[in-house]
Amino acid sequence: MTRRPLACVILAAGKGTRMKSDLPKVLHRVAGRPMIGHVLAAVGALDPDHVVVVVGPGMEDVAASVAPYPTAVQERQLGTADAVRAAFGLLEGFPGDVLVLYGDTPLVTPQTLRAMVEARAQASDPAVVVLGMRPADPGAYGRLILDGRGGLEKIVEYLDATPEERAVGLCNAGLMAFDGPRMIGLINRIGNDNAKGEYYLTDVVQIARAGGHACAVVEGDDQEVIGVNARTELAEVEALLQRRLRRAAMDNGATLADPGTVYFSFDTRLGRDVVVGQNVVFGPGVAVGDRVEIKPFCHLEQVTVSSGAVLGPYARLRPGAVIGPDAHIGNFVEIKNATVEAGAKVNHLTYIGDARVGAKANIGAGTITCNYDGFGKYRTDIGAGAFIGSNSSLVAPVSVGAGAIVGAGSVVTQDVPAESLAVARGRQQSYPGWAADFRDRKRLEKAKKG
Repeated sequence: MTRRPLACVILAAGKGTRMKSDLPKVLHRVAGRPMIGHVLAAVGALDPDHVVVVVGPGMEDVAASVAPYPTAVQERQLGTADAVRAAFGLLEGFPGDVLVLYGDTPLVTPQTLRAMVEARAQASDPAVVVLGMRPADPGAYGRLILDGRGGLEKIVEYLDATPEERAVGLCNAGLMAFDGPRMIGLINRIGNDNAKGEYYLTDVVQIARAGGHACAVVEGDDQEVIGVNARTELAEVEALLQRRLRRAAMDNGATLADPGTVYFSFDTRLGRDVVVGQNVVFGPGVAVGDRVEIKPFCHLEQVTVSSGAVLGPYARLRPGAVIGPDAHIGNFVEIKNATVEAGAKVNHLTYIGDARVGAKANIGAGTITCNYDGFGKYRTDIGAGAFIGSNSSLVAPVSVGAGAIVGAGSVVTQDVPAESLAVARGRQQSYPGWAADFRDRKRLEKAKKG
């Protein structure tokens, strides 16, 4: 069957006053990505021909976030049907199907959206397909009332429903799919004769049925369509998405020692046989190769970790860190914008920033690359097989050649040639008996004062 053209209209004009935030509601993040970014990713999986995002006046930051998709402005907040009307100018004459969904429902999946589009292709040729759900507690949701043939007859708001209608468990989830050529005419017939004087998209079903058009229902998971209107709901969808991401990681071959304490970003990629300890946080942009062990209490963001590496515990890998195969990054080590090559070890209490650590080099405890002078960032290059003694400071820009050794406690300000020893510290001197004489003098001074 030939695929019909598909357009998606995402409603994102809500002010989100209950969030009590200067940030537009749809830009609040879930698993490291703005909510509307999740929705765009879901519709993107359907390869739509057009996507239009409806925003409110002054929401340039939302428009910038969804670029290059075009936006339409809903000038006044007059209900969901009014919001869809704002997109009409970009959909005039569109010959295919139109999905209408919401920018604050980040858990919706491509599978559910695809099922709605497929339902539009039924033999009954429904003008409207509505996503339904059966929550454990239907509460005040609008009810979907079916006719004797299983078609959708009407959507009844809870306050307007009879006791029999309230007993129906099938509820309105809000998302709709339309036949584009009929959509504009149907929505333009929606009125605002209600207490709020708003234009409700749910009225379109009765208008369509009155015009002799069929309407249909697709049932989905009620968790997919949780809308975020407050911080508590933001936390709820974060928890649900984290459970989804954890399960996906384990299904794809990773071991999570305590799944509930591991936090993923939307784009975290783990290889096979990766082991992740407790209380590990993955920020955006992390890719981990096969057989990597990440011990407890690590934090990674915009990092690439190659196969066989061992991280942590308590390691922090910041943006630009590239960890090579079989490298070791140990406890209380911070890596930023630096490459640690194959087999190198940075095991204890160390900061490596703006640097290269060569293959099989060993960085002693307490080593610091001094990469910032208050104005600029400078690089340190440590050659393959080099050994940096404990408590050393490498003042960039500086290089340590392959196989060189830097003595413990050194402050290195000049390049160190390959295979050489560099020692840069004050000469130690010992004064026999000085400590005992010092204590005797102090006791005598104290006795005189007493």
